[in-house]
Amino acid sequence: MKSICVYCGSNAGSKPAYTERAMALGDRLAKEGLSLVYGGGNVGLMAIVADAALQAGGEVVGVIPEQLVNWEVAHKGVTRLEVVGSMHERKMRMFDLADGFVALPGGFGTLDEMFEMLTWRQLGIGNKPCAFLDVDDFYDPLIGMIDRMVAERFLHPDQRADLWHGDDIDTMLAWMRGYTPASASKWIDEKRRKAMR
Repeated sequence: MKSICVYCGSNAGSKPAYTERAMALGDRLAKEGLSLVYGGGNVGLMAIVADAALQAGGEVVGVIPEQLVNWEVAHKGVTRLEVVGSMHERKMRMFDLADGFVALPGGFGTLDEMFEMLTWRQLGIGNKPCAFLDVDDFYDPLIGMIDRMVAERFLHPDQRADLWHGDDIDTMLAWMRGYTPASASKWIDEKRRKAMR
């Protein structure tokens, strides 16, 4: 593992704990020799995690759509800033650059990006680990919804286990380094699906 993509809010959130965890993660990635790949912004938790990694001597690669550059939210101080044409191109480029994905607290964009990576995992398009690094139980309701998907048979239990959730950076990085992708089919009732062809 050489690089980690971090998805997080373009706002800083309401609690100092969000800023503290973003700073701790950026600092830790740099000290572990892991490059940070992120959305290229100079606002919110995005800027905080990037600045922490840079301050600790790490490499930071930002990938940002041209529209957001035009809105003047691009971080000009990162190691490398890649400007792409669309959000779709951004997701693909970040996927190509990163060996794993971490979501800190954030909004629609954070969830959109992480769930696309989880869907690609489910479909076998990618085989990279995905982790929700929690702060003050921010993601507990979301993980509860994912567990309900399993209980209601919309999601295979092995694919639920394919996703890490917790609040400890050491434990998360150890899990990501030892990650083995789930081999479960997307379809829970595989025999029934084949019989209906």
